Amino acid sequence: MITSKSQLREIYGTPKGRVKDKVLDSLEKHSIHFIENSPFIVLSTVDLEGSLDASPRGGKPGFVKIANNNQLLIPDFKGNNRLDSLSNIVDSGRIGLLFMIPGIDETLRVNGTASLTTSEEILQQFSSLTRSPISCIIVTIEEVFLHCAKAFMRSELWKVTSFKDPNNFPSMGEMLTDQLGSSEQPETRSAMKERYLKDI
Repeated sequence: MITSKSQLREIYGTPKGRVKDKVLDSLEKHSIHFIENSPFIVLSTVDLEGSLDASPRGGKPGFVKIANNNQLLIPDFKGNNRLDSLSNIVDSGRIGLLFMIPGIDETLRVNGTASLTTSEEILQQFSSLTRSPISCIIVTIEEVFLHCAKAFMRSELWKVTSFKDPNNFPSMGEMLTDQLGSSEQPETRSAMKERYLKDI
């Protein structure tokens, strides 16, 4: 059992060179370019009791707007109304982001503080979208850095040959029906997609 940071360092060693020095405290041309081309992020938050949440967010490339070199704007739309991420932001104001670009094995990580707003002035910045966000997450950057490609290379995430055939995988409706022990007829994948498309 590993119980201390010193044990970790004995096993893994210490970061050196570029790995140690790559953490920036604001955006520059390459991180800006990465964010502008990313259609997908994983948003991680925590509440004051330490309960965690990691939630996907997506849109056309550039859906996350760059207010300036130290601040990002993430539109938030109506979802399932659990509000896990948003509640955590209200609670602790802490956030971590992982930006991904299909076909690119590197990712961009951003850590910092977050707040929520319904300011019309800010929401208007997303007027080009098909629908207006309900609120906006304002991220103030503390750390930004590129993450190496090893995880994506190992997983072959972007390789078409690693894609699963949806027809050979249970639909979300089937999985939820089993998980909840429901006797209702599960919603089909096509019906679920049709329902989602009305609200994207």
